[in-house]
Amino acid sequence: MTLPAVGDKAPAFSLPADGGTTVSLADFSGKTVVLYLYPKDDTPGCTKEAQGFSGAAADFAAAGAVVIGLSKDSVASHDKFKAKYDLKLKLASDPEGALIEALGAWVEKSMYGKTYMGIDRSTFVIGPDGNLAAIWRKVKVPGHVSEVLSRVQALHST
Repeated sequence: MTLPAVGDKAPAFSLPADGGTTVSLADFSGKTVVLYLYPKDDTPGCTKEAQGFSGAAADFAAAGAVVIGLSKDSVASHDKFKAKYDLKLKLASDPEGALIEALGAWVEKSMYGKTYMGIDRSTFVIGPDGNLAAIWRKVKVPGHVSEVLSRVQALHST
């Protein structure tokens, strides 16, 4: 499989989301979407990342972007995660992993000498035209949210 690249059309999606809603790329036609993929609700790195994006939600909105978190966790898990940390962003569930795989983020990982398949922490900025405007793979959480926000602001200042 070829990894999606900047300039490629973003894969269309319609997924269940927190609060019993559905989130679809088509819902955001003409808007910028920040789609960040994370391994698991309520784990240390994922919590820090979600809190970072949530804390900057107003800044992303001011820059014309909506932020959506995506993992394989269930909607019920997302609801608990959002409530526990008062998160101000949409969390989508991809239990089958179709979108995660289409974005090239379902990868072999290893921990303690064991290999397994998991989500590569990644962020995709989808421009108003529906094309991928920026991609980060193997994301390190510290400083990531501000880097993504800067890129989104730069997109909208041109």
